[in-house]
Amino acid sequence: MYTGKTEKPCCLCDDPETAMRIDLPPRAIPAMKHSGPIAWQDVVGEVSIHFCASDWELVRDLVLDLGQNPLGKCNVARASFDLREDFEALLNDVRDEPDQSGVERRMLDRSEEVFAGAGQFTDRDRVEATLVRWVLEDGRGVTSDPDRTHPAEASDR
Repeated sequence: MYTGKTEKPCCLCDDPETAMRIDLPPRAIPAMKHSGPIAWQDVVGEVSIHFCASDWELVRDLVLDLGQNPLGKCNVARASFDLREDFEALLNDVRDEPDQSGVERRMLDRSEEVFAGAGQFTDRDRVEATLVRWVLEDGRGVTSDPDRTHPAEASDR
């Protein structure tokens, strides 16, 4: 019986030994490889992707140093997320889609804290903040403060 999210292998190479986990809003799913059959609107909570140590270094460099989004290479089948229960087919009842605005707002607020440089943040925090911002900007037109800097620039200060 499935009781919640589980740790998955590296979303790039399928290595079961992972070193890093990134949490993203459900809107990240369409940007990932093989996402076509997944109704991302039915995801409840965040989507977690895992990376092995060597792929984590590559992802860190792509996001922080080169400003490139690696999600297109991440296999969504290796992501961890919860789908809402499908009672519609069983009960012949239509339910509303989960409201993801709370999750998205919380993740965007956390990202803005990282970009503002208020505190000690790791490379993992900066990668996650950048990916969250990119996903939400692409997914629904959320715009962030144009005066904010890219996390790589903020860490150079």
